[in-house]
Amino acid sequence: MKKIVIEGNQTLSGTINIDGAKNSAVALIPAAILSDEFTTIYNVPNISDKNVLINILKDLNCQVLETDNILNINSSSLKNVLIREDLTSKLRASYYFMGALLGKCKHVEICLPGGCNIGARPIDYHLKGFEQLGAKITIEDNKYIIDAKKLEGAKIYLDFPSVGATINIMLASVKASGTTIIYNAAKEPEIVNVATFLNNMGAKITGAGTSKIKIEGVEFLHKGIIEVIPDRIEAATYIIAGALVGNNLKINGVIKEHMESLLSKLSEMNVNYKLKDFELTISKTDNMKPVSIKSQVFPGFVTDMGQPMSVLLTQCDGISFFEETIYDNRMGHVKYLNNMGADIKVKENTEIICGKTKLQGKKVIATDLRAGASLVLAGLVADKTTEISQIDHILRGYANIVEKLNNVGAKVKIVDE
Repeated sequence: MKKIVIEGNQTLSGTINIDGAKNSAVALIPAAILSDEFTTIYNVPNISDKNVLINILKDLNCQVLETDNILNINSSSLKNVLIREDLTSKLRASYYFMGALLGKCKHVEICLPGGCNIGARPIDYHLKGFEQLGAKITIEDNKYIIDAKKLEGAKIYLDFPSVGATINIMLASVKASGTTIIYNAAKEPEIVNVATFLNNMGAKITGAGTSKIKIEGVEFLHKGIIEVIPDRIEAATYIIAGALVGNNLKINGVIKEHMESLLSKLSEMNVNYKLKDFELTISKTDNMKPVSIKSQVFPGFVTDMGQPMSVLLTQCDGISFFEETIYDNRMGHVKYLNNMGADIKVKENTEIICGKTKLQGKKVIATDLRAGASLVLAGLVADKTTEISQIDHILRGYANIVEKLNNVGAKVKIVDE
């Protein structure tokens, strides 16, 4: 087992380049198998989730060529076999192979998806959508069997604008007969990225990025290319690092329209930053004002930013509130931040954060991906040394995090426990 060791309270200065979005790449890679020829995906982040998805592709007899941050995928010889539990258990996004294989082969056998333990994340909306397209679903022990003689377009209303369900239904319906309409669809930028990829292959999808997505089924999808959009959660994490310990720290790869909820809160907090084109420059801010934040679906404040944001709120002068409305187990970081000197109380699904508090380096545990990111941020601003265990969670979503931080002045290393 390995751990991240951070010598805290170092000033960060220089440029951090943002990689492709994890939440987009993990959907684009399964989507590639819908092509009847081959596809190319650019700007793929070097994260462990990517490696798991590539292993699934290879199990399915797809040819995968990886060069730097480029994936070339040929699924013309695909064999529709069971997707194994030792792979699906490593990330929740393995469920995108449900929609992709259903759309391509009309049959899927896949073990239960895994991922971070951040609360109940049922896939009922996905399954209901598949059934409305004409699929039959059977659950045997720890696997799903999804089968359809024919997929036919349908009007599908999502009770909640789920990103995963929206993408999975798109994947399943691009080759269905007739027209599918998804009502109350999620609007996240990653959905637009996936829809653009499918359209580049010859799909007919309109409305992605709005609450109503229309998919006209086609019989054939040709070769396609796509570039993964910049990771807005990675960008947010490093922006917060700059607000904590930055000195003209530059974050390159910031799309304003993807991050307006965060940027507006930073302005409300009186944080010093400037955004020009796709580069944001930020410095440590004294006398930050406390704020109240509630996680919401896009374009609201994204839930994945909540845990990292909690660290910044510990440095505000006064009482801040963060209410988590999406997941019911996203407070795994709180006890470790409190152990480092934070003053955070949790009432139901709301953090009450009393600042400003001085943080001290401690031995802590990353309980999930974004909790791990929050502990990295805490370690950067804390006095003395922080040691973070269970770092596999962090490496699932942050490409080259140690190198990026050290290149701008941090003192971070990965060592064996």
